[in-house]
Amino acid sequence: MLTDPELERYKRQMLLFGEEGQQTLKDASVLIAGAGGLGSPVAYYLAAAGVGHIRIVDNDTVEESNLNRQILHWETDIGKQKVDSAQRKLASLNPDVVIDACFETINEQSIMSLSDGVDVIIDAVDNYDARYLLNREAINRQVPFFHGAISGFQGQVVTVIPGKTACLRCLFPIPPPKEVFAAVGVTAGIIGVIQANEVLKYLLGAGNLLLNKLILWDGLSCTLSELPVTHNPCCVDCSGMRDKR
Repeated sequence: MLTDPELERYKRQMLLFGEEGQQTLKDASVLIAGAGGLGSPVAYYLAAAGVGHIRIVDNDTVEESNLNRQILHWETDIGKQKVDSAQRKLASLNPDVVIDACFETINEQSIMSLSDGVDVIIDAVDNYDARYLLNREAINRQVPFFHGAISGFQGQVVTVIPGKTACLRCLFPIPPPKEVFAAVGVTAGIIGVIQANEVLKYLLGAGNLLLNKLILWDGLSCTLSELPVTHNPCCVDCSGMRDKR
């Protein structure tokens, strides 16, 4: 049940979806893969909204070069584990939310335990090896997968519902070349907020999700464009699933 302090904290958003919707958020469990540029705004806004259980996974420590975009980490956190830094900030922001800090590498051995019991999986990593693992695990568990990526002033977002939409591997059957990409903090903020918005809409059953369409953000022209995507019947990750619509 929602406590009196929670009712006060969330009263402005409960004008939109009521106590029942807020209880739905409190009961939800999400996996955020990555505690960096995308994971920071995603985690911040989901915690602020009252999503009750946030599991955040990363295997890195804070470096000075992270601070232009990874807003959960501050100068005093340099050298510390990103997940611990994130947990401290999120717990201070909203002590009613349970934050699981998992200092682990996302790989074939860890993915099942990391995703156990979650309602959604959020892609806030920066490499396609981990993204493909997360995509496949979401398909196996039949939970939605929220992809986001950035490069410089550009970013992209898509929401995957296993069995109903194209998956990430349908969109990108071959990973792009590995490289150190430019990263602007405002781009990570915009894309991360869109991802968090998609998660809230899904949990609340509100609005229209970004299904079978890749949203492309161009910060230089300040435009959002929409690219339709389709299921690949030969996709190595999701081709065995039937459309359940």
